[in-house]
Amino acid sequence: MTVRFVGAGPGAADLITVRGRDVIAASPVCLYAGSLVPEELLAHCPADARLVDTAKLTLDEILAEMLAAHEAGLDVARLHSGDPSVFSAVAEQMRRLDAAGIPYEVVPGVPAFAAAAASLKREFTVPGVGQTVVLTRTSARATPMPEHEDLATLGRSRATMVLHLAVNRIEQLVDELLPNYGADCPVAVVANASRADEIVLRATLSDIAERVRAAGIVRTAVVVVGQVLTASEFPDSHLYSAARCRD
Repeated sequence: MTVRFVGAGPGAADLITVRGRDVIAASPVCLYAGSLVPEELLAHCPADARLVDTAKLTLDEILAEMLAAHEAGLDVARLHSGDPSVFSAVAEQMRRLDAAGIPYEVVPGVPAFAAAAASLKREFTVPGVGQTVVLTRTSARATPMPEHEDLATLGRSRATMVLHLAVNRIEQLVDELLPNYGADCPVAVVANASRADEIVLRATLSDIAERVRAAGIVRTAVVVVGQVLTASEFPDSHLYSAARCRD
């Protein structure tokens, strides 16, 4: 028996990986966050699979389901939105599975920031403009941020910044970013990336808060800040340069 943490992608059901789809199809137990994971993915489950929506369950209740499956010798597909490597809360589940001696694997998925970049038709690492991407969040109504990971500190490099779980406090976010990035810095907000109800806003730090409030966006959104969003005058990368030695 194995628990497999599967990245279910950013929202569109067809953005799951082939491996993730196959894991779902072969697992007699499927645990999924109903508020975030597209329901269409459950169609890949075996007809007699046990389906458990974990949206309202505690960590202990989720682990109890895994332990019960382990005792019955049943593989578990544990679906997480996006990719399990960031902001997925899999670390505490893995820790408890380690303690219980239950084997597990991880199947990567398409993260929300990648889906947002695709919707924006933008590369977040543009030659001569930005080669660093900071993935972070804010701490309001969530686990506190570690010391020295506040936006003022992270923003000193003026690197491209991608914020999850932050759009509901967009005014405070702007206040913390303005000193480093400036009022004219490009900003994009992508809500429900890759879904049919996706909303894309393009603005600057000076007016993004107003745009977000007018659009009624309060959750399930990625905020992207940085010059790469509008850069057009930049050098070609060395990767495809005629001057590059290819011997």
